[in-house]
Amino acid sequence: MAQVLEFKLPDLGEGLTEAEIVRWLVEVGDVVAIDQPVVEVETAKAMVEVPCPYGGVVTARFGEEGTELPVGAPLLTVAVGAPEGSSGSGEDSGSDPESSGGSGNVLVGYGTGAPAARRRRIRPGRLDRSVTEAPASGTPVVKAPVLEAPVVKVLVADASVSEGPVPVVSPLVRRLARQHDIDLRRLAGSGPDGLILRADVDRAIRTAEETATATARAAQAPVQAQAPAAAPNGVAAAVDAERIPLRGVRGAVADKLSRSRTEIPDATCWVDADATELMAVRAAMNAATGPSAGPKVSVLALLARICTAALARFPELNSTVDTEAREIVRLSGVHLGFAAQTERGLVVPVVRDAHTRNAESIGAEIARLTELARTGKLSPAQLTGGTFTLNNYGVFGVDGSTPIINHPEAAMLGVGRIMPKPWVHQGELAVRQVVQLSLTFDHRVCDGGTAGGFLRYVADCVEQPAVLLRTL
Repeated sequence: MAQVLEFKLPDLGEGLTEAEIVRWLVEVGDVVAIDQPVVEVETAKAMVEVPCPYGGVVTARFGEEGTELPVGAPLLTVAVGAPEGSSGSGEDSGSDPESSGGSGNVLVGYGTGAPAARRRRIRPGRLDRSVTEAPASGTPVVKAPVLEAPVVKVLVADASVSEGPVPVVSPLVRRLARQHDIDLRRLAGSGPDGLILRADVDRAIRTAEETATATARAAQAPVQAQAPAAAPNGVAAAVDAERIPLRGVRGAVADKLSRSRTEIPDATCWVDADATELMAVRAAMNAATGPSAGPKVSVLALLARICTAALARFPELNSTVDTEAREIVRLSGVHLGFAAQTERGLVVPVVRDAHTRNAESIGAEIARLTELARTGKLSPAQLTGGTFTLNNYGVFGVDGSTPIINHPEAAMLGVGRIMPKPWVHQGELAVRQVVQLSLTFDHRVCDGGTAGGFLRYVADCVEQPAVLLRTL
């Protein structure tokens, strides 16, 4: 006998409470194996695939692509067991996930190691017949609702609406319906055996809001027709404006930047530096042959190595502020974040233990993390825990900026584009490769003297890379 089990969005860790459905990896009617990824979701930290702990036939999916779901909300239902030729008593098919072919709770992006089985499509009609035909023993049968997407149906009130119990299990669903004046007896649930789920109530709320909005617009239309020029930039413009939800990566960035501006009293200093010698050193490194040859070294890798050397001299900037304890927490290791622009928005991957790496090692790690960022495969752990950030906005063709500190860090170094400019070199006017460096710092952790000393040391290393030989 087949049994329908509901798989809910699991705890995503890192304090995340919601995720957005990016892409479904299975269809209704597909056969899934234990721990097979079934949906790709985007959190505020990264994009991950969610494995299902049950094996069986997918009977329903909850939420379209682009829908944001809270942790604990239903994702899909799976009919597990032996739908054809099953025998035995009901005691042999209990609700325990392990006895029903489930692997128990799993973390997002990780399974038990079992390879994903190939999917095969089962026609909904066949699935419906297989799970509804009663065996000869008279064992009760659970019917699996085969749905492409759950749809809320608002029933017409009649004499039978108020009779019988309301098919709702969750107190949260009842409270949500009560708060929005939704009559649960008028809803047809999309869950097993008509169970009313939170998604059903949410859709009913949205339907009611859309109806109210449409009614209000219809009532305002005659007034706007009579006086179209009364508010050219007011209500009419607001109605036609596009609203883009702040969620996922964009929402996380907005929250972090707002918190940084609210909590951190930041200040910025900047300096122009002659990067001609640094570019020459990089060219020599990459042109080396024989035993001294190695992977190509990027400008960003060299700047990152300069930052770790500068932080060793000015450790005040490798710290954070504990506002509750009113203490400055000076950190021993440097976990260097670097800003990377992707199609999904701005992300800051973190190079762990950058203070123990040389330029070649830092460059290799930056290249690896950048590729993961572009493909959307960075894990939450690779996007958190930074102690200092390097922001190369020169790739956008701009000279300078006043970057916002990546909370809860204490500083960020910004690097503009390197371009030929007139420069006084050895007492003569010459064309040199010039770059603007800017440092935004938390004024609580240090004064301007420390910040200026840090930035000056970085500029000296850019202008005279041999300065780094003292610390190698």
